[in-house]
Amino acid sequence: MATLDDFRNKEFLDQITILNEISGSKDPDTLPDLVELLKAPVGDTSIDYMVVNALNAVLSGNENKVIEGLTDDHDGYRILCIRVAGEHAFSHAAGPLMDIAKAEKDADRLMEVLTSLARIAAPETTPVFRTHLQHEDPFIKSSCIEALGKLEDIDSIDSFKTLIVESEAPDRYEICDITTWKAVEALATFSREDTIQFLVEKLHHKNPTVRRIITDALTSIGAPTIPALFKTFESGGTDDKILCANVLGFVGDRSGADGLVAAFDKGMAEDLNVRYAVYEALGRIGTMKGIICLVDGLQEEDELILMAVIGGLEKHVNPGMVSTLTKLIDKGDDQGAKLAKAVISSKATTIFKALYEDEKAGKALINALNTSKDSDIIDEFRNLLKEIGTDRAQADIDTLPVVFSGLRKALAADDSRSMCAMHRAILTDLEFSPYIAGNGEEAYDYVEQGEIFDIVITDMNMPVMDGMELVSKLRNTPGYENIPIIMVTTESEASQQNMAEKAGVTTFVTKPFKPETLKEKILEVLS
Repeated sequence: MATLDDFRNKEFLDQITILNEISGSKDPDTLPDLVELLKAPVGDTSIDYMVVNALNAVLSGNENKVIEGLTDDHDGYRILCIRVAGEHAFSHAAGPLMDIAKAEKDADRLMEVLTSLARIAAPETTPVFRTHLQHEDPFIKSSCIEALGKLEDIDSIDSFKTLIVESEAPDRYEICDITTWKAVEALATFSREDTIQFLVEKLHHKNPTVRRIITDALTSIGAPTIPALFKTFESGGTDDKILCANVLGFVGDRSGADGLVAAFDKGMAEDLNVRYAVYEALGRIGTMKGIICLVDGLQEEDELILMAVIGGLEKHVNPGMVSTLTKLIDKGDDQGAKLAKAVISSKATTIFKALYEDEKAGKALINALNTSKDSDIIDEFRNLLKEIGTDRAQADIDTLPVVFSGLRKALAADDSRSMCAMHRAILTDLEFSPYIAGNGEEAYDYVEQGEIFDIVITDMNMPVMDGMELVSKLRNTPGYENIPIIMVTTESEASQQNMAEKAGVTTFVTKPFKPETLKEKILEVLS
């Protein structure tokens, strides 16, 4: 007796048991009856769904039957065979699928065929993807771009470049469409000198989301991007230098750090924004030359840049650095006070512990800590002093103020550790309770958890979710339609601010800035 005999008349639980057994055994003898059940469904949604699963399992071990099914008269069975061919990468199905793709006019069915061909990834399929590279449907077009990238089709490189160039047109750059995104990722798969150089040159794309995608692509390529990054760093403007330094930091290769130090020595980092980006990158990489450059940076006067220097050194504490920093703080001058404040604001606990051994430096650090209005920072260092456990540490604990969280809440998003520390310091000084995020997605998580903020501060360029996308999501979230949003940016092009204003940004602050500048801006928008 066949497994599926009299199936329609069996009890519900028996039907489920039979179909589960077929899915496990993949018995090819059940194929004709399963096909019949697909074409003439039982009528119970659960059973009909399990029939498809069982049929999928049986077809997964029968390439010939799948190829036969590609031309079946029944639309549902034909689509199932198309999907199974791709899911299991049946190479002999490539030819029949290519024939279907050439004749198919329905966009949805064409998408199914192209998706399966992309999964099969046979070199002979490239002409089909090239043919549909200019398709009016963006999803079909992006599917072809992605497939040609995986197939490393060199003849498509110029088409990908053209798509990215055209995406900066005046009527298009405000939106990052899926085809631009896929064109960037496709170019990144080649890792050729010309494709890398092109992506680096487009690193300062007019659209911030495209910039993020290009940054991620170059970071994933890694060390091969370094020559092109330095070529653009040396010849480009301020924004190009900043973005190149950021990528070099993300790549984390020693040669990148050495090149940044050399560029620094040549006077290519005179701009404060560039210097800030270089220090952050050197802190991420952590070579000996980079650390020496960071130690030299302890002479910087700008508070934000000092925090970038301290943040970088926190990851690479060594006796020489500690000795130099101790001497600078022990001078008791204005610079020493700035350095002590930077250690506290940056939560540089490793540096603090090393400096605290020197009584004079320790006193300067405690003085800086006592001026903080950030309850989290005070608690962090209170616990550290308890861990140190000396009589002096206990005496210093007794001097620490009790600080209560502000009644107003503020959200700040930035991928820079030092910038986040600066935001914390500014917001707590204004008696806000600060919520800090490393990117737009982390920031929006707070909102999804039900937090309501009195003000939002965001960087424009961030990984995962950039500031522009965060602003758009906030403005479409109930309760956030009119909350003030300040965007902190290094952007020099007016078009970037125009885009941000359209997205819903209230006002802007340009890096680098004095804490007082942002404080004034916060008070201004809240008034």
